[in-house]
Amino acid sequence: MAPRSIGHRRTLHGLLALALVTVLVPGLATASAAASTDEYAALGDSAASGNGTRNPDLDLECYRSSDAYGPLIEEERTDTSLVFPACQGAETPDIVKDQSKHLSEDTDYVTVSIGGNDIGFADIILNCANHWDEEQCLETVDDANRKIEEELPDKLDAAYAAITDNAPDATVMSVGYPRFFSDDVSCADADGISPAEGEALNGLADNLDAKIAERSDAAGITYIGVIEQFTGHDVCADDPYVNGKVEPNVADMYHPSPAGYRDGYKPLIRDVMG
Repeated sequence: MAPRSIGHRRTLHGLLALALVTVLVPGLATASAAASTDEYAALGDSAASGNGTRNPDLDLECYRSSDAYGPLIEEERTDTSLVFPACQGAETPDIVKDQSKHLSEDTDYVTVSIGGNDIGFADIILNCANHWDEEQCLETVDDANRKIEEELPDKLDAAYAAITDNAPDATVMSVGYPRFFSDDVSCADADGISPAEGEALNGLADNLDAKIAERSDAAGITYIGVIEQFTGHDVCADDPYVNGKVEPNVADMYHPSPAGYRDGYKPLIRDVMG
């Protein structure tokens, strides 16, 4: 048998090289796609889990909803994979002991909405709305403001430290809380809230957000305030970003509405995430 020619060997080498390219390039493309996927974690309380959407379709106990801003961002931002431990009723110790454990060195973005339950914000609003005792309402607001100054700073510091320790390379965003009322509290959704109570509760939201902003700055994380974005979309507005008293499920009362998650929170977070 005649020896194979140099040309034949070159042709064979070329075919082998082509086969290798065919096999390897898809693998490289897959690895590249995986590497480019951003891991996003949505941490926090009911304002992050989705209370107010009227749709706890992902987890009933924690009221995790596909209409909360975390899942909405994952759906819209197609190169994003969501980790979603946010849970209704969560307080700062829950971030430290549980939710922050879902983070890692691979986490790229974190949002956290926390602090409201530490001062009893939801209970305060419901208490004010369900009683006609204005003095009692204002006293509970005063006590919550005291907690913001005396107790909340250390709790926020611990929560933010747990997040940055567990996700050292992530862009971390603390998300503030909205106001619920305007000067007009005459609608059914504001039933039980007097003008003085509405003003005091709005002031409480301002103080809470100011403390979150202060401790976020100290922790070196990004603060996202939502009060301006939600202004004009209070419980009595034509296009409310927050629910009021008229809700079949008490878990949806005085929480962001579906529009609040979609048009209130989401654009502000996307401004940071891109």
